[in-house]
Amino acid sequence: MRPLEGITVITLEHAIAAPFCTRQLADLGARVIKIERPNVGDFARKYDERVDGMSSHFVWTNRSKESLTLDVKAKPAQDILKQLIQRADVLVQNLAPGAASRLGLSYAALSEINPKIIVCDISGYGDDLDNPGPYRDKKAYDLLIQSESGFLSITGTPDDYVKAGCSIADIAAGMYAYTNILAALLEREKTCKGKRIDVSMLESMTEWMGYPLYYTLRGDSAPPRTGSAHATIYPYGPFPTGDHKKVMLGIQNEREWQAFCQIVLEQPELAQRAEFINNTQRSKHRDSLRQIILQIFDQLTQLQVIERLEKANIANASVNEMQDVWHHPQLQARQRWTEVDTPIGKVPTLKPVGLKDEVDFVIKAVPDLGQNSAQILQELGYTTDEIEGFITQSII
Repeated sequence: MRPLEGITVITLEHAIAAPFCTRQLADLGARVIKIERPNVGDFARKYDERVDGMSSHFVWTNRSKESLTLDVKAKPAQDILKQLIQRADVLVQNLAPGAASRLGLSYAALSEINPKIIVCDISGYGDDLDNPGPYRDKKAYDLLIQSESGFLSITGTPDDYVKAGCSIADIAAGMYAYTNILAALLEREKTCKGKRIDVSMLESMTEWMGYPLYYTLRGDSAPPRTGSAHATIYPYGPFPTGDHKKVMLGIQNEREWQAFCQIVLEQPELAQRAEFINNTQRSKHRDSLRQIILQIFDQLTQLQVIERLEKANIANASVNEMQDVWHHPQLQARQRWTEVDTPIGKVPTLKPVGLKDEVDFVIKAVPDLGQNSAQILQELGYTTDEIEGFITQSII
């Protein structure tokens, strides 16, 4: 039995944060019914066409779900939605702030018809009616939250802010929603009552910003933007090699620094120079130290540098491109790739992180828009004629 087998999740979701959360629940065996607008669906379906005509974002975050199209503003659709919620364990939504409440989908309203329901609201700045704050109704996209949380201020080069290459604010909020839902399910086993979870993208990213926040606690300057190098530890970052490739390496302590000088650079006396005697001095004089490292690495290939780093027990990594990750030898050796069905055929997908045995997780198809509408309505007792009528009226 998979961990969440028997748990039903209804989700009114779009973009990344909520879909990423509910996909984790689906991976663990929960039945996730995704409510989408008729003829339109989750707008993430149209972000791009890079996966054989499907959106890369959508394929990533929507496997193992069922798609039910509903015009949630229509009275028959509201009746359908209420019936689903009466049978559900969890409702997840990331509509505009206040939109769920206007549709009668607040925790206060839903707990009247299902006292065990867990409602998880995901928003940019927090969807709290009692203490809304001045930002409650602002639009919030991933890049905007990266900016508001201060992430951009410490990421990039001295001249330019640089966003993260993936949707980290959405991912952060999705993962906090996921873990809070799991905790609420455990709590419900003791109390027999549901609860409301209010996840804010801003708060999720602010939690992730803990180190730079404390670094500036007493009004001190923020960690400088240093590209892909570490802002406060040196040497820690990418270094080019003689064969026009790069190696990422990180020195964490003085023992490693001495080994680096002796085995990798073959200049043991360097470790004792006053300007490099500890991390504070090395970071302060990073430009001169970098030149020394580059002169030596320029005579070596990437493989030779990595061999020396491994011999010295210095942490290192290749600077991989996307195609390198698809074929990463460690992921291949651990058999972490499998396949998932989609409306356009099978595509590769990563198995759920932390899970190895297939008895512990499930990977079902990425659904086409409205693919499961008729089946779900039949389960609720609607006749074929009624379902055809809903289709004609664009209710589903």
